[in-house]
Amino acid sequence: MARPVTLFTGQWADLPVTKIVELAGSWGFDGLELCTWGDHFNVHEAAKGAGYVEQHKELLAKHKLGCWCIGSHIVGQLVGDNPDPRNDTFAPEHLAGKPDEIRKWATEEMMATAAGAKAMGLDVVTGFMGSPIWAWWYSFPPTTEQQIEDGYGRIVELWGPIFDEFDRNGVRFALEVHPGEIAYDLYTMQRLIDAFGGRKTIGVNFDPSHLIWQGLKPELFYRDLADRIYHVHMKDAKVTLDGRSSIIGSHLPFGDLRRGWNFVSLGHGSIDFDAIIREVNDAGYTGPLSIEWEDNGMDREFGAQEALAFVKRMNFGASEIAFDGSMEK
Repeated sequence: MARPVTLFTGQWADLPVTKIVELAGSWGFDGLELCTWGDHFNVHEAAKGAGYVEQHKELLAKHKLGCWCIGSHIVGQLVGDNPDPRNDTFAPEHLAGKPDEIRKWATEEMMATAAGAKAMGLDVVTGFMGSPIWAWWYSFPPTTEQQIEDGYGRIVELWGPIFDEFDRNGVRFALEVHPGEIAYDLYTMQRLIDAFGGRKTIGVNFDPSHLIWQGLKPELFYRDLADRIYHVHMKDAKVTLDGRSSIIGSHLPFGDLRRGWNFVSLGHGSIDFDAIIREVNDAGYTGPLSIEWEDNGMDREFGAQEALAFVKRMNFGASEIAFDGSMEK
C-alpha cells in the first residue's frame, strides 16, 4: 500500500526546520506534517507570496520529502477556550494575561492558516479548537443541558467565520479529538458535527492514543466516523491500571510510571493497530499515516526511527481478491 508515512513536527519544534527535514529524510520518511510554530511553517509568509512556499518545497524535495497537511494545534486551542492562564504560553508574550486579545489573535491566525495551506497546495489542516465547557466534563457541581448546549453554540459562533475562510480557500479542518477539546470522544464529536449542521469543512484527525485510555475501541470510532476522517495520526498509549493508579492521571506528569496510562512509542502500547489499518483500508483512506511521536521514557530519535519501521510494517493494503475465490468451480 502506497500510503505515505509522515512525521508530525510539533514535538520537534525546538529544532530548525532545516534540521528536522534533514533528519526525517535520512531516516526514510515520505514527508512531514509541518507544525505552524517554531520556524517550521509560517502561514503569513506562505500566504504572502510564492517565494516562501517554493523555498519550503525545495527544502523538502532536496530530502525526498512531501507535505500533505499542516498542524495548527496550539493556535486553534486559543480560539475556543475560556480564559486560562496556561494558554499564555501559546500566545505572543505581549498578549499574556489578555484573553480577549489572545482569542482575537488566534482567530486571525487560523484564518491566515487557511490561506497558507492553500498557497502550499494543501487541502487539510489538523489542529485543536479549544472548549468553553471542558472544565465541566465531570458534572459536579451539577451541569445543566443548557450549559452544554450553550458551549457548543459558542464554538459554532467562534469557529463559523474561520470555517468560512477555510471554505473560500478549499481547505478542510481535521480536529484532533482529544481531552480538553469540545469533542473528545465519539458522542461529543457526533454532537459537534450536528452543531455545525453537518458542515463538511470540519472532520477528524484520527488519533487512537487519545481514545484508548478513555475505554474506547479506536477502530470502532474510525468505523463510525469514517466519512469524516480527513487525516490519520499514528500514536500509541499504554493503559497500566494496577489498583493504585488512576485513569484521570493523579496530577502526575506524562512519563511518570505511577500514572494509569502514558503515551508510548508505537508498538509499545495497548492499541490494536492491525484492527485500525483494516478500518482504514475498508474506508478507502489513501492519505498519510502521520507519526506523532510522544514517549517521555524513550530517546526521540530512536523512537522516531523505530516508529517509522513499525508503521511501514503495518501499512498493508486491502486484498484485491477473495482468498477463497480460486476454490470456486
